[in-house]
Amino acid sequence: MNHHTHRSIGAWPLMMTGLGSIIGSGWLFGAWKAAMIAGPAAIFAWVIGMLVILAIALSYVELGVMFPESGGMVRYARYSHGSLVGFIAAWANWIAIVSVIPVEAEASIQYMSSWPWAWAQALCAHDELTTPGLALAAVLVIVYFLLNYWGVKLFAKANSLITLFKLAIPALTAVALITSGFHTGNFHAAEHGGFAPFGWSAVLTAVATSGIVFSFNGFQSPINLAGEVRNPARSIPFAVVFSILLSAVIYVLLQVAFVGSLSPEALAKGWSHLNFSSPFAQLALALNLNWLCLVLYLDAFVSPSGTGSTYMATTARMIYAMEKNGTMPACFGRLHPLYNVPRPAMWFNLLIAFGFLFFFRGWGTLAAVISVATVISFLTGPVSTMALRRAAPELPRPLRIPGIGAISAFAFVCASLVLYWARWPLTGQIFILIAAALPIYAYYQAKAGWPNFARDWRATRWLVVYLLAMAAVSYFGSREFGGTGAIPFGWDMGLVALLALGFFRWGVASGWRTEFLAEAHPLPEEETAPATEPAPRLAGQRA
Repeated sequence: MNHHTHRSIGAWPLMMTGLGSIIGSGWLFGAWKAAMIAGPAAIFAWVIGMLVILAIALSYVELGVMFPESGGMVRYARYSHGSLVGFIAAWANWIAIVSVIPVEAEASIQYMSSWPWAWAQALCAHDELTTPGLALAAVLVIVYFLLNYWGVKLFAKANSLITLFKLAIPALTAVALITSGFHTGNFHAAEHGGFAPFGWSAVLTAVATSGIVFSFNGFQSPINLAGEVRNPARSIPFAVVFSILLSAVIYVLLQVAFVGSLSPEALAKGWSHLNFSSPFAQLALALNLNWLCLVLYLDAFVSPSGTGSTYMATTARMIYAMEKNGTMPACFGRLHPLYNVPRPAMWFNLLIAFGFLFFFRGWGTLAAVISVATVISFLTGPVSTMALRRAAPELPRPLRIPGIGAISAFAFVCASLVLYWARWPLTGQIFILIAAALPIYAYYQAKAGWPNFARDWRATRWLVVYLLAMAAVSYFGSREFGGTGAIPFGWDMGLVALLALGFFRWGVASGWRTEFLAEAHPLPEEETAPATEPAPRLAGQRA
């Protein structure tokens, strides 16, 4: 049985994979959703989101280079804190990624509903897909599946071409809108509440709930494909960092273009009443940019499809890795002998994607679910990075990021704030997400005889108490974030930051040199040396 993946992806295709994951349906709808919540100040929401994700990503980069495995992001917490924390992190991470596959298909079909034909307009009603719309979305999901069915090389080549197109169209859209009927008054119009009409708390809420965190979530794809990457020590940091920075520039330009291109008629009822089914295409039509509208209709398929196919690849590797964790059936650990892809895992994810399509029929509702799962998956990375630095300092680290202690603590605080900004009751519903998976963990632990469960539980207490504490602060927090108002605005975020620092220290101290580190496959010595292919070196990276 083949259990080893082949390293065939270089630095540039890997960066294209990251960009292809980040630039998806988020750019089609994110600027509109963020403007509805925060008005023109949504521009700052994208910058804040980029800084938060970059800090979180850096802690995962060090882990990804240490353990260059397929689906690695569902393995790291297991290495540092044992099976229970590892399972919770893996479950949340997989849910956050696999649900992107159907949401990208939904985005494409939702954009179709603004086409000038009755059959197309019948695909979506009240921001939800109708039965014909769901059928077409299912067909798109199958296309994503087939792009990955015959191996990672076909996927990487197709994704690089798709990503170049995906980068060009958003940039072209931003330039075309800014140079055609741009209303600078929209950024400070007093009749609409000025630059920040709903206050700065709305800017922070937009980071968590408008699709911004969801949009940047694609930074994980290069890390999850690490098992198939040539020279991970160079390729992974290059791909992750530059995909985040380049996509942030595009997203900010698009937000500026969206705000400035709105007509006085569109803003007549205020920012919170903006009504679009295909935002940028409808703006292009209003400005008589018919050529741009046609390009956007095409890109409404290309951008989400590129992201959907990328996530179909990464989620299969995640299920493959979860089987290695001992929490999935053995069949998911099989690789095809010729194409070297985990086909059973791909079939499983295809069925799960169909399930999400059935239960969540609109882009907005499914993006909210993804955002909640994403935050939990982000929490364990910074903790695992520092726990392994403390408990296993002798492990080879081809990449040592300077100041990683401060970066990891900052990342954990940022993830905690994003969870709080998501507003009550979403902050409490996170328990439902985790509780739904625990019977699976219990089944596999019972089969194995509950090995070392007492120690696994001791390593998990910090996370359980943390989630309870965050839910309590959210419930009693300021009304700006959905709470009762017992904790005033401003003080609530200070309290969250202090609690996060305390729980970060507890989480790091709870880690140990687990027996699961024996499962990790270190890089062969020749792969820690400089690669012949060019890729910029980050500060602190060893030659």
